Amino acid sequence: MKSLLSIISIILFACQQPATRPEGMDSILTSNSENSMESSFYDFKMKDINGKEVDFSSFKGKKIMIVNVASKCGYTNQYAALQELYAAHGDDIVVLGFPANNFGGQEPGSNDEIKEFCSTEYGVTFPMFEKISVKGFDKHPLYRWLSDPQLNGWNDKEPGWNFCKYLIDEKGELIKFLPSSVAPLDEEILEFVGV
Repeated sequence: MKSLLSIISIILFACQQPATRPEGMDSILTSNSENSMESSFYDFKMKDINGKEVDFSSFKGKKIMIVNVASKCGYTNQYAALQELYAAHGDDIVVLGFPANNFGGQEPGSNDEIKEFCSTEYGVTFPMFEKISVKGFDKHPLYRWLSDPQLNGWNDKEPGWNFCKYLIDEKGELIKFLPSSVAPLDEEILEFVGV
């Protein structure tokens, strides 16, 4: 009976202790809460693929295409068209690439490996950012803003695969979501650019 009371005491003590989070969860929650106050696209500050902070207010007055990219995807060849769009119309639209490993493990590389791949294989010169998560419990606050109608005003679509596109106008307003299957040089995008 005494040992049973000891066991019950231990269980009761354990139940009163605060729950612990899985390893690494604190840093995820901290990084998400650090950026949780963004109410506008221009409020974001993120590190580019070289680790340099980019203030999104520097994009004011420009049209923007945000793309979640991956190096080992059936759509990876869209890098070529994204670069072509940026090279030909960079004064009219800024392409922002966000590597993510959310779909089929198709972006397993480090930031340095991704940068090398994009440069060597596709000659990418448009801004690339550090690898982030674009969906799930650790979704980056930028993608939370892009896919939450209470934050962006209307859109609830998050990426369903790599190379989904979000179009943002010169005022920082999200105006369109396009799935992976829409090519970067599609008429709908060129019309947005003003070509």
